[in-house]
Amino acid sequence: MSLPKLTYRVWKVWRRNAQVFTKTILVNFMPSLLEPILYLAAFGLGLGAYFGAGAFPGGYIQYIAPGLIAISVMYGSFFECTYASFVRMYFQKTFDAIIATPISVEEVIAGELLWGATRSTINSTIVLAVVAAFGLISSPFFLIVPVVAFFGGLLFSSMAMCFTAVAPNIDFFNFPAFLFITPMFILSGTFFPIPEIIQAPALAFLPLTHVVDLIRGLVTGNFVSLAGLSSQSVLLLGIAWIAIATFVFFVLSIYLMKRRLIK
Repeated sequence: MSLPKLTYRVWKVWRRNAQVFTKTILVNFMPSLLEPILYLAAFGLGLGAYFGAGAFPGGYIQYIAPGLIAISVMYGSFFECTYASFVRMYFQKTFDAIIATPISVEEVIAGELLWGATRSTINSTIVLAVVAAFGLISSPFFLIVPVVAFFGGLLFSSMAMCFTAVAPNIDFFNFPAFLFITPMFILSGTFFPIPEIIQAPALAFLPLTHVVDLIRGLVTGNFVSLAGLSSQSVLLLGIAWIAIATFVFFVLSIYLMKRRLIK
């Protein structure tokens, strides 16, 4: 398996998806805006009222706000590069049409992955704005969140494309959604601290854990300590984990999709 050969044409694919997105921007914009408001109101203010003052520094709503940003990173890219990419590939035959031009298969898939990362950045920025409107940002480093969102989104896009490469039909995506995405949604420190017994496995196998930790540190100014590691070690581990995993899955997803599309 060799490294993909990519040129500037990757951005042609990215631009095509961006143009389609802008035509339905209202439909795409509203869920990213309304969901965090409902979560912050229902869980942060509603459920949070039942926690004691010392249970969560700054209150429960302050704790879950960064988790909601991280969730939008995961959802934005994963579902864009599973359901949406599968529709473009299988039903709309968009991939076939693009490959008929000088753009290669590798560049088509790379463009899809970059667009998935862009969707994560857009979604998370909207959620970040909602969090800011609730007055839940206490660190100037929150400005770095879109950068983390892009690279975290690229990781989830690459993982998603691996599933797309082996999906026999669109219903297949129920498996990774329920068996991979849902456990991360619950067990990655989004709504409650990770129990000590699963801290090490979560850091090793759940990529959302690292995205949550990075975003929570950037929004609140306090990086957590997990699995016996210092906050600085957790920060460096998260950056290294995301960088290495993104490279591996980026290359792997392009290889698997190329093998599927070229027969």
